[in-house]
Amino acid sequence: MRVNGPNGTAAVTTPAAARRTAGGTFTLAETKAPQPQTPAVALRTLGGIDALIALQGIEDPLERRRRAVKQGARALDALDELKLGLLSGGIDHAMLLRLKAAAADLMQGSGDDGLDRLLGEIDLRVAVELAKAGIN
Repeated sequence: MRVNGPNGTAAVTTPAAARRTAGGTFTLAETKAPQPQTPAVALRTLGGIDALIALQGIEDPLERRRRAVKQGARALDALDELKLGLLSGGIDHAMLLRLKAAAADLMQGSGDDGLDRLLGEIDLRVAVELAKAGIN
């Protein structure tokens, strides 16, 4: 069985020969000296790694606010854990280190003035508790 179609070998054609026109000739002007060949320069594209890194740095204001709320809640949870530890009489060093880690993330800024003020107050309270425990 033989299959003939657009993908078959029977459909292969050869290109037509180029036609030459009579009467026209090509000559080089002898007054210009040949120019030296310059090496190829690599082009820098905008779609490279730099652009991807720059796009990763762009942050949505809602995402920044959401992250700030999450960090504030984490610091408040650590303060509650410290309060419970004080009431039960058992404060361990790991609890204080978690409180210090929570305080480190608080002052990144959320873009919302009210939220930033509240996070500043939480940060102050954490700093007071850490100073009481003797951790800087």
